[in-house]
Amino acid sequence: MDGLHDLLLALGDLSEGEIHQRFEGEPPLQQLFEERRAFPLNLAGEKRWVAAEDAARVRDALGVPPPPGLPRELLEPVKDPLGDLVSRWARTHGPFRAEDLAARWGVGTAVVRSALERLAGQERVLEGEFLPGGRGREWVDAEVLKALKRRSLAKLRKQVEPVDPAALARFVADWQGLARPRRGLDALLGAVEQLQGAPLVASALEREMLSARIQPLRPGDLDILFSAGEVIWRGVEPVGSRDGRIALYLTDHYRLLAPQPKKAEGELCEKLRQELRRRGASFFADLQTATGAFPADLLKALWDLVWAGEVTNDTLAPLRSYLRGAPKEDRRIPHLGRAFRSRRIGPPGSEGRWSLLPAPSGTPTERATALAQTLLARHGVVTRETVHAEEITGGFAAVYPVLKAMEDAGRARRGYFVAGLGGAQFAIPGAEERLRSFREPAAEPLTLVVAATDPANPYGATLPWPRTNGEARAQRAAGAQVVLHDGALVGWLGRGEQNLQTFLPGEEPERSQRARALAHALAALVDEGKRKALLIARVDGEDVEGSPLAPALKAAGFTSGSKGYLKTAPLGRGAIAPEPAEALEEEDAGG
Repeated sequence: MDGLHDLLLALGDLSEGEIHQRFEGEPPLQQLFEERRAFPLNLAGEKRWVAAEDAARVRDALGVPPPPGLPRELLEPVKDPLGDLVSRWARTHGPFRAEDLAARWGVGTAVVRSALERLAGQERVLEGEFLPGGRGREWVDAEVLKALKRRSLAKLRKQVEPVDPAALARFVADWQGLARPRRGLDALLGAVEQLQGAPLVASALEREMLSARIQPLRPGDLDILFSAGEVIWRGVEPVGSRDGRIALYLTDHYRLLAPQPKKAEGELCEKLRQELRRRGASFFADLQTATGAFPADLLKALWDLVWAGEVTNDTLAPLRSYLRGAPKEDRRIPHLGRAFRSRRIGPPGSEGRWSLLPAPSGTPTERATALAQTLLARHGVVTRETVHAEEITGGFAAVYPVLKAMEDAGRARRGYFVAGLGGAQFAIPGAEERLRSFREPAAEPLTLVVAATDPANPYGATLPWPRTNGEARAQRAAGAQVVLHDGALVGWLGRGEQNLQTFLPGEEPERSQRARALAHALAALVDEGKRKALLIARVDGEDVEGSPLAPALKAAGFTSGSKGYLKTAPLGRGAIAPEPAEALEEEDAGG
């Protein structure tokens, strides 16, 4: 009997049918009535039961007189009788319309709406459209809405069973456009937008990363975007003596996404800052005249400012020259797809106009939001490991609050999407379904050769490198490449070392199938003109001749020689890779 009384106190007026739905057994209604703990009344033409403690509220709010015999203290007026009844209804029910509640109690809609508006002024209820189906404006208790969101999010998280790492690799290749390359300048701009802000190895930018997404990528295509003012580039850090990491940005996104620059030290660097601030974009010769510096000193100071993130150029020509090193006797500069012999006086790496980069701006919240959105757009699924791999200032903690807020707002989903990774995983809406579509191996497996540093290679970043006993250790190093077969890592080729590290399963026939796929993918680098030649001297730390991979390499067209297995292009046909990569290709072929 106490349980039935508590039910009426908690929920308010209930019909006998509603009581039977919530009460196990035969409800002792008559006994409660005889003890003056509850009484029946007629509301909107229906018999309902209420607790005696609500007698004053239903009398003053709904105009229903209580039965005789109730204690006087239960009949004392309360401050807001209708507000109390409406508030209790909101606390114990989901979203509802004012019209429906008014019809239940047989009162005017305006009266109920007035009570709801008073509660809304106290931030106890919220008005909006909460349920599907377009029923119009609805009301819900603030705490009920929070609980509903928590339950909905928990349900959504449970819907996603984690995929294995190979499925993530298949998804990333498709998400970033490697599985289905596009063509044209608009597609190139889209690829830049997806990659913006990521530290990219300059030597692999055009010949490996962008050419994997855009086919064909013509020399000068990227320069068109720079000339149009759509894209700017920024140095991140030098890598060795003739390479470095840079970041590309859409011009309008730069201020919110770019980190604060470092400050290059030195008197000449300060002179250049002042001169560029005064003159704006300037050619090398003009800067030399203004500063009186020796060309070599001026060039070094300019590149110190570049790697500090302070200065950029309106073209990639100086970066390409920086990668090539000393000029050839006939120095030609590619521009918009056409090469010409430069007449300007200046050392390699000084071409084009130099200018100060815009100062990053925006509130911390605006910048963190822009960064989180960019990460989701780039990766589809963002994990703690993904963020750490991009060396973002502040790490995962810098974007986690924004990702969580995006989840609460329905603009991102959180769940355990990929097995073996941390529990804090967020996906852009639609990405989790696309990820699940790659759960099963493909009927026609795709084999890709990707720059080890490419964001489309999840190994060594989001995913750990597979363990191996070979002497070489895979790294996301400049110039290194990985071979992915249906998302599984099958090979790692270091730059200039001619040493191939394999990651093949121990069981047959999978081992032989992946070995053949690896060998043919390496041969295709030459067959498709991406390299002039490819020499493999060692496989997993031993001479290639004695390697289990040797038969597959021979079948793919490699020939045995004194230095190892060599694959060369047919006579009369050289590499068709973009011109900036030419010197590096020669280095790869020659060791």
